[in-house]
Amino acid sequence: MTATEPAASDAIVADTVPQPAPGATPPRTPLIARAAAELVGTAALVAVVVGSGIQATELTDDVALQLLANSTATVFGLGVLITLLGPVSGAHFNPAVTLAEWWTARRGGAGVTARELAVHVPAQIAGAIGGAILADAMFGEPLVKWSTHDRSAGNLLLGEVVATAGLILLIFGLAKSDRLRFAPVAVASYIGAAYWFTSSTSFANPAVTIGRAFTDTFAGIAPSSVAGFIAMQLIGAVVGLALVAVIFMRGKTEQDQPAA
Repeated sequence: MTATEPAASDAIVADTVPQPAPGATPPRTPLIARAAAELVGTAALVAVVVGSGIQATELTDDVALQLLANSTATVFGLGVLITLLGPVSGAHFNPAVTLAEWWTARRGGAGVTARELAVHVPAQIAGAIGGAILADAMFGEPLVKWSTHDRSAGNLLLGEVVATAGLILLIFGLAKSDRLRFAPVAVASYIGAAYWFTSSTSFANPAVTIGRAFTDTFAGIAPSSVAGFIAMQLIGAVVGLALVAVIFMRGKTEQDQPAA
């Protein structure tokens, strides 16, 4: 028997294990596993954002270098988390993305159900809060200290609309064009760029926004600014979905054309 020939026992197992019908949708990961992936992934993401911000401010007083360190760590951390947890939950780590996917599912596309939405969003928020507390603990900061970093200016709110719209356009555009395999690199790269080209440094995530209110460090946001940021992020999600619908509009096939 060569190394490429299947063993007889393998053939027996293959015959006895039920096989899915051709073209059938493979079984989904259990909901508890997906919720755990969203909680852990969001916690790790916020820990990266907050922790790298604290580390940067301890190493230099140059704000540009602080932002560079913060954005670089976020790019690498987010890319790794999407690669690791994407096959489990889709690696949303973001209620805006989950809500957008739920909306597309309601409209006949693939996406999360209302039950999954009700589980994933609280998991993401809890993970974000836990990640901020964990980062503070690692650097000897008070575990919970409300941020005093006000981010309520109108130009910052506009930045959140732009950042979130671009993120939704990217993710759902990749899905529409069957290129989601590039999501770890593409999404991480976009967030890294948006740190610099948006005035708000691209939170683009309601859960992360809530979590960052729990830390009075470089990456924090004052609780009084949270509602405005989240409102703009939701508006940005709507804008992003509208852009996806227009840009990735499918043309009519010959079968769709009316008969002459």
